[in-house]
Amino acid sequence: MRTVRTTLTRYTIEAEHRHPGSTGDFSGLLNAVATAVKMISNQVGRGSLAGTLGSADAENVQGEIQKKLDIISNEVMVAETEWTGHLAAMASEEMTDVHAIGPGYRHGKYLLVFDPLDGSSNIDVNISVGTIFSILRSPDPEAEPTAEHFLQPGVTQVCAGFALYGPSTMLVLTTGDGVDGFTLDRDIGAFVLTHPQMRIPEDSGEFAINASNERFWEPPVRRYISECLAGQTGPRERDFNMRWIASLVAETYRILTRGGVFLYPRDSRPPAKPGRLRLLYECNPVAFLVEQAGGAASTGRERVLDLQPDSLHQRVPFIFGSRNEVERIERYHREQADAAGTAFDNSLFNSRSLFRVQ
Repeated sequence: MRTVRTTLTRYTIEAEHRHPGSTGDFSGLLNAVATAVKMISNQVGRGSLAGTLGSADAENVQGEIQKKLDIISNEVMVAETEWTGHLAAMASEEMTDVHAIGPGYRHGKYLLVFDPLDGSSNIDVNISVGTIFSILRSPDPEAEPTAEHFLQPGVTQVCAGFALYGPSTMLVLTTGDGVDGFTLDRDIGAFVLTHPQMRIPEDSGEFAINASNERFWEPPVRRYISECLAGQTGPRERDFNMRWIASLVAETYRILTRGGVFLYPRDSRPPAKPGRLRLLYECNPVAFLVEQAGGAASTGRERVLDLQPDSLHQRVPFIFGSRNEVERIERYHREQADAAGTAFDNSLFNSRSLFRVQ
């Protein structure tokens, strides 16, 4: 008997059939994004064979050196989605301003925001990278698109997802009804549903943080990490494992499949950059996915999806993962605020510590 496999195309069409009055615009846009993902996956998979590794001798709006594949991935995402007639405009981490849909194409009701190649600093060492995207409704599809149209809190997202270019290419997405994961079947050229209704365990024994930034952390984060590192002999009375891939999509996929908590917290570096990750292109889409999978996403002080963006490239602190761990970190921030400046102290960070600030 033939096994029926749910492809992404079937998945989106069946979802639209469950909503009378649907026009097909959304499924058309999502499948265009999936086509772009396949093309980027092919470029990433070819590596040095395609001559696309290395830096492009250019900077993006963030002042970061672009990789050749950053530029290629951005061009692919734009080219494969702007012709569909479903978009009013799009915005990318790699572009300074809003990209309006050209006069040669029909304009639609959706806005697309994306990070075309997240984790691209890892591309030359063959570590998993990915694409992150978010779909919003335009508040005024008939008007000339502006940056203000994109400055919507994360709770307004229609869809969010990411592609992971690893040993297999995965596409993980949510439309507000749970999180589903698809694997690219290269034999048939289609994404197939392989991970339905992904769930994040409420508790976890893993955390991910860039420990080299410890000297900049705020006391609540230092407290949380010190307790994890203390293991069975500390107040948590159990051992934790530390992970750090420096690829947000890879970190997110690991947490979606087996739990954990990821921290890129606020720190004491320049006040203009209280966080390092971009709200629209990274934090909001990942936060939507994480919450739909039963986890939590926070700045340490407030829910990420409630933040009102103030610019296209705004950065914020980002902590997400297993709900109980995120809520513990938030509680530590509240307790620190209530302590009115009481200094945090723990022997792990003092004279006998490898983490001591000299």
